Amino acid sequence: MSSYAGYLIETLITLAAVCGLAVVVLVGARRLGLGRANGPIELRGHLPLDARRSVYLVQVAERVFVLAVGEAGFALLGELPSSELPAGEGASVTPKFGRMLERAITRAKAGREPPPQGGLP
Repeated sequence: MSSYAGYLIETLITLAAVCGLAVVVLVGARRLGLGRANGPIELRGHLPLDARRSVYLVQVAERVFVLAVGEAGFALLGELPSSELPAGEGASVTPKFGRMLERAITRAKAGREPPPQGGLP
C-alpha cells in the first residue's frame, strides 16, 4: 500500500471518529436539555419577511415583545400584554400575526418612541 493510500485511509478514519464524537455530544446535550428555553420565556410567533429579515413575537412573563431581526441585529417594534394573544401553540398564532404586529406598531407610535423608519434594520 502506498503512502498516499495510507494517508487517505487515516484521514477517513479520523473524519469518521470526529463525526461520531459530534453525534454523541449532540445527543447527550439534547438529553440533558442544554440549549432549551428555561424560565418564563417563549417564542409565540415568527414571520419571515425575506431571507435575512424576520419579525418575532417573544413572550416574557406577562409581556409579549414584537422584535424585528435583520443584518444589523434586533429592534423592538412594540409590546403587548400576553392577554391579547390567542391561546395555543405558535401555529395557531400565525394567521393573526399581522393584526398583532399592526396593533403593536400603533401602540409604539402613540407611546414612548416610534418604530424605526425605512423598514427593518
